[in-house]
Amino acid sequence: MLKPNTTKGKLIVVEGIDGSGKSTQIDLLFKWLQTQGYSVFFSEWNSSPLVKSTTKAAKKEKSFTPTTFSILHCTDFANRWENGIYPLLKAGAIVLADRYVFTAFARDVARGVDPEWVRNMYSFAIKPDAALYFRVPLDVAVERITAARASLKYYEAGMDLNLSDNINESFKLFQGKILDQYDQMVDEFGLTLIDGTQPVKEQQKKVRVLIKKVLRGWEGLPNPNKPAGSARSSQPAAEKGGKS
Repeated sequence: MLKPNTTKGKLIVVEGIDGSGKSTQIDLLFKWLQTQGYSVFFSEWNSSPLVKSTTKAAKKEKSFTPTTFSILHCTDFANRWENGIYPLLKAGAIVLADRYVFTAFARDVARGVDPEWVRNMYSFAIKPDAALYFRVPLDVAVERITAARASLKYYEAGMDLNLSDNINESFKLFQGKILDQYDQMVDEFGLTLIDGTQPVKEQQKKVRVLIKKVLRGWEGLPNPNKPAGSARSSQPAAEKGGKS
C-alpha cells in the first residue's frame, strides 16, 4: 500500500495511542541525532497552517463527520508532505515524524471509516525506514493523560461517536478502539514494538540501537551548519501545530 523509500533521506516515525510516551522519545531522538551531526528535521501530525482555521471552526461547531474528519487530516498531511517532508527526504535529510499515516489508519477506522478507503487516500506516502510503535496498556495511557490534563477535548475523547455520556469513559473506550487498530497494523506494516511502560532512559537506549542500524553506512545530507572541528549539528524545520 505504501511506496518504498527511493529518496536519499531517511524517514523515522513514532506511533502510539495518547499517553504512550512517543512524543518524549522522538524529542530525545531528535536531540541525539543533532549531537551526532545529522541534518534532521521534525514534522508533527495535524500541524499544517493550510487547514488550521477550517479545523478550528469545525471543531468549535462540532460539525465533523468521521469522513470529513478523515479527509481534512489527509489534506493536512498532503500539504506537509508536498512542502516539507518529501523535499527534505529527496535532499537526503532525516525526517522525524511524530505520528504518520498509521495514526489516520488507526483513528479513522476506530471512528468507523472504511479501512481500505483510508489507506488508499494515503497511497502517495512512502513506507518509513523505521516505524516505532510505543505500546502501553490502555489503563496506563488513560491514567497518564487524565492526570496531565485539566479536561479532555470533545473529539479527542471520541464524544462524536456516542460511546458514553461521560467524557472520561468515552476517551477510554475510543482509545481502546485505536489501540486495537494499532495492534492489527504491527504485522501489516512491520511496526517495531517498544514497551512504553519501561523507564524513559531504557526506551531511548533501545530506540537509539534501532536507529543506529537504520543509519549504518548512510551519510545523508551534508550539514551546512557544521562548526569547524566539532560534531555536525542541524537546525530543525519544525512544523509545530495542534493535535486532534
